[in-house]
Amino acid sequence: MNRMELHFGLTRRHLLGSALLAGPVARPGRAAAESEPNLSIRVEPLFPGLMLPAQLERTAAAGYSGFEFGEWRAQDAPAITKRKNRLGLTCVCLVGNRSVNPIGMGLCNPAERDGFLAELRASIDAAKRFESDKLVVLSGFKVKHLSRAQQHESIVEGLKRGADLASRTGITLIVEPINTLAKVEPLNPTGNNHADYFLDRPSEAFEIIRKVDSPHAKILYDLYHAQIMEGNLIETIREHHSRIAHIHVGDVPGRHEPGTGEINFAGVFRALAEVRYSGFIGMEYIPRADAMKTLADAKALAEAAYREGQV
Repeated sequence: MNRMELHFGLTRRHLLGSALLAGPVARPGRAAAESEPNLSIRVEPLFPGLMLPAQLERTAAAGYSGFEFGEWRAQDAPAITKRKNRLGLTCVCLVGNRSVNPIGMGLCNPAERDGFLAELRASIDAAKRFESDKLVVLSGFKVKHLSRAQQHESIVEGLKRGADLASRTGITLIVEPINTLAKVEPLNPTGNNHADYFLDRPSEAFEIIRKVDSPHAKILYDLYHAQIMEGNLIETIREHHSRIAHIHVGDVPGRHEPGTGEINFAGVFRALAEVRYSGFIGMEYIPRADAMKTLADAKALAEAAYREGQV
């Protein structure tokens, strides 16, 4: 066992012991001190060209405690779970209904409700295998023959049904608003830029979660998408932090690392610390510079802001 493996092994044993004392909701890989942010990596854009096991090794080497990835069906759950536990990592979330436009299993159309719930059941089972407690849920594209109000209410009803299913195993659904204004989606520049995605405004997403009124239905607040659509990131965090269960980080424009665009990440991270946000902050960006260097810089920025915000 080399020095890095020993370090992560000791860290994991310490955290597992703490988890047993704290109760069943604690997970390996969570930050030990309240003043430290929980940081994770969406591995595909940061470590392209590598298989998931190697991406997990890079995540641990960067000093991050969580990871997230795309299609769970393409992965060997027992092998990934064994590796993540050896490295002291948390599988932060899986995708609950496949894609930005989950045809036949979206939330906007009541006719797709059964398909949505069937896919959710499969994803809940997968979450157990990967030892994850969150599922990302996408609204899907607009339905032409339904009014916006009808689609809004369909999402509310679908999430109520979905949250009931998720609650039985301690899973939380995290609904992601996605921008419809950027001409290109940086994570998929040759694909559809999801201009027809329904749930594009965070303000509407928070209203939907208020109506669902379940601790098992919250928001994935993607700072890149939110800045493009509405901005006002810090005040939104202060007002709605109890309904936010996950954060994604990417600067505007271009979805690159913090410091390359217009978002004041130091201020945003400080606001998260001020409201005692304890969920994961996931790096989901396309690095302009060396990926490990950008991750180290983002980690240092978040940690310094959290210390300032909790003084």
